[in-house]
Amino acid sequence: MSPRLRFADSSTAQDALIFARRAARLLDDEVRLQAAGGTLAMTSAPLAPVGLLDSTPLVIALRALRADPELVCDLVVPAASLSADPDDPAALRLPDSAVSAAWAGVSPPRSGWSETGAFPASTIAARAQWGIAAVAEAVPGDPGADAVRAVRAHVWGRPDDALDGLPLGVAFAAFTMGFIGGDESARVLRSGPWTRITFARGHVIARGPVRAGLTPVRSTGPGAP
Repeated sequence: MSPRLRFADSSTAQDALIFARRAARLLDDEVRLQAAGGTLAMTSAPLAPVGLLDSTPLVIALRALRADPELVCDLVVPAASLSADPDDPAALRLPDSAVSAAWAGVSPPRSGWSETGAFPASTIAARAQWGIAAVAEAVPGDPGADAVRAVRAHVWGRPDDALDGLPLGVAFAAFTMGFIGGDESARVLRSGPWTRITFARGHVIARGPVRAGLTPVRSTGPGAP
């Protein structure tokens, strides 16, 4: 029998499958599954840097779901590998083996968050749509993966005034993962270099600001500060 994830009910299992399918449409399509105490945290990285010179911001999408209280796990799997279990509507089937993802080695804090403001969901949706149009316009004809990544890093990594200086990529993550709905006001919380935007349907977490280039040259030797 294939390994399984068991949820509180069939509708929760369907929510998890929808999250995985949305993540599978993106370039970075792994999903991290962390379960304990009856809660499964599903995370994906709609945007993540590849290599030291990549200016793409790290933006993580998080969905917390009720799971079997006895389920304990922490693994990364390809998003497309999760599937419905025909024998149990409250469960999803897992692949036989896990994978690795560089972004999954960086975990946002679990506590110490302070609320600092809010954004109208309509503003986040509008900025996401603007960015999607900007990426489509800038991508050359018949592009390779490197060209697409460079354009995405340039557009989604830029600080956005409408989002209080957060990278525009947080709007992209919220939009593509289906977190934006209705007239809600998304809460903004911060903890050190991390910012979390909380919606009724999930969370978008970004680490920043992104540092680019070399650090300043420092003097060494006697008398150096």
